[in-house]
Amino acid sequence: MQLPHPIQTYFTARAPQDGDALAAVFAPDAIVHDEGHDHRGPQAIRDWWLAAKATYRHHADPIDLAQAGGKTVVRATVTGDFPGSPAVLTFTFGLAHDRITVSDG
Repeated sequence: MQLPHPIQTYFTARAPQDGDALAAVFAPDAIVHDEGHDHRGPQAIRDWWLAAKATYRHHADPIDLAQAGGKTVVRATVTGDFPGSPAVLTFTFGLAHDRITVSDG
């Protein structure tokens, strides 16, 4: 499966060493929606991602890719330290100028 570069980075980045690389694929005004909270801008997104990785020690393996409503939708098997692991979750990404502008998942 050929994921767009920023989305590929989102799924392959490893914590904590790739925190800056992950932040770099997000637009300056990007928003990540996760577990009822919004994280705005690359630094806040990096901080959220590092905290989530430390808490859940999870990784996601993409299993399919689709386009819907101008967004890129990726289903992935997520495995980590959380109830129900592993789980198949859906991640939705908005992209502009080779940067992630919005992410739900």
